[in-house]
Amino acid sequence: MDTFLNEKALELKQGAIRAMFDRAKNFPGSINLGIGEPDLNTPEEIVEEGCNALRQGKTHYTANAGLIELREKISQYLSRQKINVDPDKEIIVTTGGMGGLALALMVTLSPGDEVLIQDPQWLNYYSQVKFFGGIPVPVPVKEENGFRLKAEDIEKKITPRTKVLMLNTPNNPTGAVLEYEDLVAISDLAKKYNLLVISDEVYSTLLYDGMEHHSIISLPDMKERTILVNSFSKAFAMTGWRIGYAAGNRVIIDKMIKLQENLVACVATPSQYAAMKALDALNRVSEMTEIYRERRDLIVEGLNNIKGISCIKPKGSFYVFPNIKALGKTSEEVANELLEKAGVITVPGSAFGAQGEGYLRISYANSLDNIKEALNRIEKYTKQLVR
Repeated sequence: MDTFLNEKALELKQGAIRAMFDRAKNFPGSINLGIGEPDLNTPEEIVEEGCNALRQGKTHYTANAGLIELREKISQYLSRQKINVDPDKEIIVTTGGMGGLALALMVTLSPGDEVLIQDPQWLNYYSQVKFFGGIPVPVPVKEENGFRLKAEDIEKKITPRTKVLMLNTPNNPTGAVLEYEDLVAISDLAKKYNLLVISDEVYSTLLYDGMEHHSIISLPDMKERTILVNSFSKAFAMTGWRIGYAAGNRVIIDKMIKLQENLVACVATPSQYAAMKALDALNRVSEMTEIYRERRDLIVEGLNNIKGISCIKPKGSFYVFPNIKALGKTSEEVANELLEKAGVITVPGSAFGAQGEGYLRISYANSLDNIKEALNRIEKYTKQLVR
């Protein structure tokens, strides 16, 4: 009965990441290095706060923008990053980072507007932009630049129809982190060409080797042309709580709040109380980041010791993006064979755009023991391809 579906719905397809997970169900005992979420559980004190909210009857609607107490805590948290936003007018609590991205795109895109998106990049951006009437335009990044998005490459893709630039730092899938100088150059472009920047910073706490997070919204004259999107999912292992937030241009935030009223009313109330507790437990973030750093070091060293694979060390997130071109197969072929022959779940780089071909996305959100075993299995597989 697809005659009831509109044209946009007919074009919707399952993402390559979920498709890989569905295939993996047929291979029990596989080690999952494909998942894009923490394997760690939500810290107990945050869980308890959510349970207390339920027990105390905090189960009713909140304001469409979210609890003002939570928005005030978010504002205070952002101020530590030199981001000054009004909790009443410039912050909205959303259903995860994805909810924030969707709302921002829905209230800003008109049919035919072009949206610049790094390639390789998390492909949900492409799907959302297309569904909301925009045209995604890939901007290639290069391994020799550490997969960092460069202003000169962005400028080559700007046309009179360009309206939005999507940023994601630290990056999924590459782990790249934009440095302050990168953001200054990109902000100059945004002002020169009158672009709106949607800055996805959900991995902003997962940084290594002394890297600091800088947000483009904190730069001069950028708040008025930026929507910052963040989430509690990655930093606090709260993916299932479905809570994030957006901040920035108050006119856009106002329309996002009005649209949220029509879509979901508000984020689940107990999740909002849990999120407030999370912002009081920032020590947990550093503890989890140290766990991921140890895993990152292990997997990068292990991959670079496997013939036919090379891997640069990412500065953020919990992904590596190893180069597998020497194996002589497409990334999809390698990912499928690693699953079928080695029992290791990865994601083909081509799932993230044309520039991702020749790479795999591998998550180290898994235990050290599982990572060690996965590396052994990968090496056994590659020995059949590279002599």
